[in-house]
Amino acid sequence: MNNQDMYAKAPSSTVRSVQFGEIEGGVTPAGAPSSIDLLRDVSLVVRAELGRTNMLVKEILKLGVNSVISLDKEAGEPVDVLVNNKMIARGEVVEIDGNFGVRITEIISR
Repeated sequence: MNNQDMYAKAPSSTVRSVQFGEIEGGVTPAGAPSSIDLLRDVSLVVRAELGRTNMLVKEILKLGVNSVISLDKEAGEPVDVLVNNKMIARGEVVEIDGNFGVRITEIISR
């Protein structure tokens, strides 16, 4: 018996659509991490920006020890805190045990 004969003699099949119930959201099984817990180990680039300026290459090549670069912010203005190039906060520069840091003073809302 060849394949054509086998299919020709097979009983006809009935095709029906299937109805699925709705999925209920907001329920986390016991012991399962919440959605924020899944993101806790994701690495992000955090940058504190004192200010910006545009310089020509010839100006950059002239820089040396004790050179001063003028920025678009004045001394004492808040620094911008960026996460993945998006500003999320402002803060002030602090020094702790010889290391610099930023104390957050304002969270930027969406």
